[in-house]
Amino acid sequence: MILVTGSSGLVGREVASRLAGRVPVRLALRDLGRGGGGATDAERVRFDFSDLETFAAALRGVGRVFLLRPPRLARSRRDFGPFVAAMQRAGVRQVVFLSVRGAARNPLLPHHGIEKLLEASSLAWTHLRPNDFMQNLATVHRADIRDHGEIWAPAGRGRTSFIDVRDVAEAAARTLTEPGHERRAYTLTGGEAFGMAEVAVLLSRALGRPVAYRNPGIPAFLRHSRAVGRPFAFGLVMAGVYTAARLGLAAEVTPDLARLLGRPSTTLQTFIGDYGAVWRR
Repeated sequence: MILVTGSSGLVGREVASRLAGRVPVRLALRDLGRGGGGATDAERVRFDFSDLETFAAALRGVGRVFLLRPPRLARSRRDFGPFVAAMQRAGVRQVVFLSVRGAARNPLLPHHGIEKLLEASSLAWTHLRPNDFMQNLATVHRADIRDHGEIWAPAGRGRTSFIDVRDVAEAAARTLTEPGHERRAYTLTGGEAFGMAEVAVLLSRALGRPVAYRNPGIPAFLRHSRAVGRPFAFGLVMAGVYTAARLGLAAEVTPDLARLLGRPSTTLQTFIGDYGAVWRR
């Protein structure tokens, strides 16, 4: 049995969908009414990292766990230490943790602390460290692209090796169901790095209308984020993501994803073609 946390979110839904039919799956959900991806035959259980009483039922009979950090939880030891201890007591064998690019070197990221918690435990851990998701264009930036033909991102001329969430989910499914991934970390990127101006050109071609890259400074970006209704804290997170790109920290291309999948990663052009409907007026 594999327990999938965060199964109502973007990545968790895709992971659950790819595990469906391969192995028994249990979806951990704060709200059982929210569903949980395409794993229609999966068992569902109420689960909350902040409610220790939900741990036993969620972990009963579980051998592997896909662990995803909810954005609201940032104190690694306090928020995740009890669950790591519960997994050890329950006899969980492996935890595949959705971390982020650069977590190994940046102690300011909550993912860094969670990685260290897992590494200090008796659990066989696997860290997946993906770069920025292509799907941000279809979620965070959707309305700006669709309604105004603009991408607002303070990324400067920095380049990013964007990765498709669908590829991340398939990598997670493979590391959860295939041997040989214990106590290993993978940095997952796309096969090519793009600047935001290049992304705008690709979108313009696919949509048949101009899409411009607005390259604001951080204050202007945060004002724009508030104006379009994003929470201030989320705007700060995105500003941090794009500052990393501006500084050249997001351009690395690694072979890890292609090796895991046994095929090239999904290209940005393919992603734009697949998601084109979300930006059409």
